Amino acid sequence: MFQGACYVLLFLVCAVVLAGVRSRGVRQAALLVSSFALYLTWAPWFAVVLLISIVINFAIGRWLRRNPHWRPLSAGILFNLGLLSVFKYLPEVAPHVGWLGSLANLALPLGISFWTFQAMSYLFDLYREEELDPTFVEFALYMVFFPVTISGPVCRMPEMLPQFRSEEKTSWSDIVQGLRRIAIGVLMMQLARLLGQGILAGDGIVRGFDRVTQWSGLDVWCLAFGYGLQLFFDFAGYSHIAIGAAQALGIAVPENFERPFASSNPSVFWTRWHMSLSFWIRDYVFFPLATARREIWWRNLALVISMAAFGVWHRASLLFLLWGCYHGVLLVAHRLLQQMERKLNWEPPEKLWRFLGWATTAIFISLGWIFFRAASLSQAAQMLSAIVSPAGYSSHFLSFSLYYLVASLAAGYALTLLVGEALDRSPQSAAIALLARWRWVWIPSLYALALLFVFMITHGQQASAGQLMYRRF
Repeated sequence: MFQGACYVLLFLVCAVVLAGVRSRGVRQAALLVSSFALYLTWAPWFAVVLLISIVINFAIGRWLRRNPHWRPLSAGILFNLGLLSVFKYLPEVAPHVGWLGSLANLALPLGISFWTFQAMSYLFDLYREEELDPTFVEFALYMVFFPVTISGPVCRMPEMLPQFRSEEKTSWSDIVQGLRRIAIGVLMMQLARLLGQGILAGDGIVRGFDRVTQWSGLDVWCLAFGYGLQLFFDFAGYSHIAIGAAQALGIAVPENFERPFASSNPSVFWTRWHMSLSFWIRDYVFFPLATARREIWWRNLALVISMAAFGVWHRASLLFLLWGCYHGVLLVAHRLLQQMERKLNWEPPEKLWRFLGWATTAIFISLGWIFFRAASLSQAAQMLSAIVSPAGYSSHFLSFSLYYLVASLAAGYALTLLVGEALDRSPQSAAIALLARWRWVWIPSLYALALLFVFMITHGQQASAGQLMYRRF
């Protein structure tokens, strides 16, 4: 609550400064001081770790600008991966190594996974001899810019530096659109919380994974799809807030989600889900690996390795490694299918093939969330075995309210997208034209009612679930 109040206060201060001042120095100072002040509210030693990372990466960056060689790049990679490993991966293995046991409870500095990857992308870009010359203040602002510090989107210096140097005042249209995106994000995160808790206390996704010990095939499908929906509402909602806050300050940051549930194959899905990190893995892991050799088998292996790295980025556990490898195999399978289609010169019916591709993608992506969310490998194995057991589809162990909730939110989200598309297209009827003309009246009213309804349910329960799920990664 305290951090939220600080966020709002500092956001308003920065919005006023950036909307009324053209001086580059004043604008940068307002953003940098506010960003560090907000980060300090979590834990002062978190800010110390971040400051150390800023100083060392800036120094290595200057070394790279003078000498774009593999040695300074290697030093930067080793430093950043070492820093990330100490706080993110060492506590995972510490309980299994006697003399490291005291490190098992080492706290994870907020956003370290995101701002470490930003630092590494800066070093990679310098190694590729990008024309980047940030001052220390500009580099520090790039690392600690408060709308994206905690959970992204992952930004890159070539896009951010010109904006930090801009002397244009924030336009009213950017402020209005930014606030609109913040409002959308708030509602989405509340929907994620509702999925986690359930309509009735203890009947949500959290209970389905953490307290239920037996599942039918239908239960597993409900949990798998429901968890994917919960994670989407939570993280896409947060991304809306982050992107909207940055936009209201006159700064454009990368998009993170683009209707991933409409994907017709796994390759499209990973260009629409967690886009800023997906593209980071593609540009700085997959491309360098794939171009090292020309053989097809190597490119496929590079794809699996890249997705395995994607999984381990979330957490150093066997389940996340399996999740990453699973998606790597899905991507390779899709490539092989495309190659077979070209080789056989096969052109299936477009609409039918698109529908089958969408349905198959939804099924396999949902199955993957079991690895992502299960508490243990044995739980994941038990849930997957329930799916392939025909006898398990004759019963259920989850509350019907969860089934209704998942189905209702999925249908509601799809309907919202369809209505939005209809309103944005040229009106096909007088009724749609009237709705489009008066959308500024009825959409905010529906939004307020929906937010009030969801807020009353989620905050009327004692259980708490969905306080930015990605913060723990």
